Amino acid sequence: MLYLLAALAILIIVFGAMNPGAFLGAYNLREVFTEAALLLIVAVGATFVIATSGIDLSVGGVLVFSGVISTEVMSAMGGKGWGAVAVGLATSLACGAIFGSISGLLVAKAHIPPLIATLGTLGVSLGLAQVVTNGADLSGIPETLTNGIGLGQLFSTIPWIVVIAAVVTVWAAISLRSTRFGQYTLAIGSNKEGARRAGIQVDRHLIKIYVLAGTLAGLAGFLNLARFATTSIAGHSTDNLQAISAVVLGGTSLFGGWATIAGTVIGVFIPTILQNGFVISGVPPFWQQVAIGVVLVIAVYIDQLRRRSRDK
Repeated sequence: MLYLLAALAILIIVFGAMNPGAFLGAYNLREVFTEAALLLIVAVGATFVIATSGIDLSVGGVLVFSGVISTEVMSAMGGKGWGAVAVGLATSLACGAIFGSISGLLVAKAHIPPLIATLGTLGVSLGLAQVVTNGADLSGIPETLTNGIGLGQLFSTIPWIVVIAAVVTVWAAISLRSTRFGQYTLAIGSNKEGARRAGIQVDRHLIKIYVLAGTLAGLAGFLNLARFATTSIAGHSTDNLQAISAVVLGGTSLFGGWATIAGTVIGVFIPTILQNGFVISGVPPFWQQVAIGVVLVIAVYIDQLRRRSRDK
């Protein structure tokens, strides 16, 4: 955890020194926390999946699809008022849960490797979103949503999106460490066959894990609408890589059996600050992709070192 905090501090110092007025300004810091909050919600779901030695590549597509269908439903209801917003939220969560259940069934019942199963649901969800919208972003998001949650702040200081992410994170930390659900998750990641022999219904639990990850992706898709007032279909191609990088950097083992929500919280800020710092510094967008790829490789390598040290 200390090396992660040190790396985060170095990034802040470097980007802060390059452009202190912009990077360390109150507005930009608020943007960093808001962007990190959206990624954190997805990464929390990824933490549970990776803790079972699984992987979920579908979250970016599920996020987009959930936002698209939610927008269509809210528009059909007139696009005004908290009633439309509530139905839109329920729709987005339901879409995420449906795709999560599909991924879970493919992994648990069809015994398709998680990498392939979730790659398939990524293609289906993103493709369906493009079919519904003809590849164009949808607007017409209710002002109640954008003004109340997207731009709203608790005590005129903390963005509501950050507050929502904090609630999800606290729940996840308690659930992982202090409930049977979390214990079963880690047990399956450590030894799936051993967990089954101990009486844990492994298949059912795996489906629940993927439903959780999909539902949180749906929540992130809805909050994305609140923040940007559009579906931003092309803006989530690296969400899965960023979430996996954050989770593994934070200390969750890619091989399962060990997970930490606190580490995920810290890990989320590394790709977020990298992207934000590059934008502030005027680095071309394609270099951001390179940096995220490098961070992912480093994260996996660090995880292998940690695993070897634990095995000794």
